[in-house]
Amino acid sequence: MNRLSKDELYLKSATIEDSEKIYKMQIIGFKALLEKYQDYDTNPGAETLEGVKKRFALDAVDQYFITLQDEDIGYIRIVHMGEGTYKLSQLFILPGYQNNGYAQAAIIQAELLYPDAKKWILDTIKQETKLCRLYEKLGYKLTGVEKNVKPGMDLVDYEK
Repeated sequence: MNRLSKDELYLKSATIEDSEKIYKMQIIGFKALLEKYQDYDTNPGAETLEGVKKRFALDAVDQYFITLQDEDIGYIRIVHMGEGTYKLSQLFILPGYQNNGYAQAAIIQAELLYPDAKKWILDTIKQETKLCRLYEKLGYKLTGVEKNVKPGMDLVDYEK
C-alpha cells in the first residue's frame, strides 16, 4: 500500500445509518487490545451493535470517520462534557493504516473542530506506551488519576 499524505486525511460525520459499519470497524480496530487484555467490559471491540446505535441518541456526542481520500480508515468520538471541556472518547485506526501518523493528524483535526474548547480530556491504557506517547506528543499531560481495570491493565487520565 502506498503511503498517502496526512494532508489527504479528513474527518467525516457519522450517522446512525453508519452504525453497522462502525461496529464492524471497531471489532477490527480493537481486536489486538481485546485479545491482549481480555477486557470484555470496556473494550469497544466487545461492544454490541445495539451499543453503537445507542450512542447516536446522545446529544453530547459527535462521531466521525477518519477518512483518507475516500476510504474510511478509522473512527473518533468526541463527547461534550460541558463548560468548554471535550473528551476524546474513542479513537482507532484500522491495522493496515497504523504507524503512519494518521491518529495524530485526526486528533489535531478534531481539536480544530471545537474552537471553544478550554480543556481536552481522555483516558488510555497505561501499559500501552505507544498510545501514551501519542497523546503526550500532542500536549496531553497525565493528571495522576489511574484506575485499575484488571490485573495488568490500568487506565490513566490525560488532559490538555
